[in-house]
Amino acid sequence: MSGRIRVWDWPTRLFHWLIVLIVPAQWWTARQEMMDFHIITGQVALGLIIFRVIWGLVGSETARFARFLKGPRKILDYLSGGARRLVGHNPLGGWSVAAMLLLLAVQVGLGLFATDEDGIYSGPLSHLVTFESATRLAENHETVFKILLGFIGLHLLAVGWYAFVRRDVLVAPMITGMRQAEAGVGGIAPPSPRRVALVAAIAAGLTLLIVKAF
Repeated sequence: MSGRIRVWDWPTRLFHWLIVLIVPAQWWTARQEMMDFHIITGQVALGLIIFRVIWGLVGSETARFARFLKGPRKILDYLSGGARRLVGHNPLGGWSVAAMLLLLAVQVGLGLFATDEDGIYSGPLSHLVTFESATRLAENHETVFKILLGFIGLHLLAVGWYAFVRRDVLVAPMITGMRQAEAGVGGIAPPSPRRVALVAAIAAGLTLLIVKAF
């Protein structure tokens, strides 16, 4: 008999939806030349990425990289029909998450060192490189963002395919944290508030160190 189980903890879900808000905000503030806000949202994104990386090491079971980053054999097994119903990311989706996180990290990292062609708006670490390098990194910053948007588009197509073809809705569990599972499949335990607070404090501290101390 099937039942509802917890598959996603609230820090993972909060990270997901904050990124959903921040990426459009980054696009809009850049397009409208609201660079002060663009830099602020970029710094928030940096803190979120640091949090997610640490949470991927010490967080709940389904949030950990070791849990969902699998080798080629597991991916091929999944694609051939094995392990259709899994708790958390499937082997293919796990690498998609890693790629998305990497693109976000590269995008934000480039922004830290970038400056505009007039030298008016600059990332907090742009003084560590030459002006020519900073402007070139700004161009790369824009290029990676376009790649990121394309990857997000593929992600949305995959979510739609799972919903309409596989009849496996992925959005609702990322909102509620819960989903239906087959009998005998257990869910994850709620995260420790102390652990969440500690990881959040470390992420905030590292973010401030990066954007202020250098």
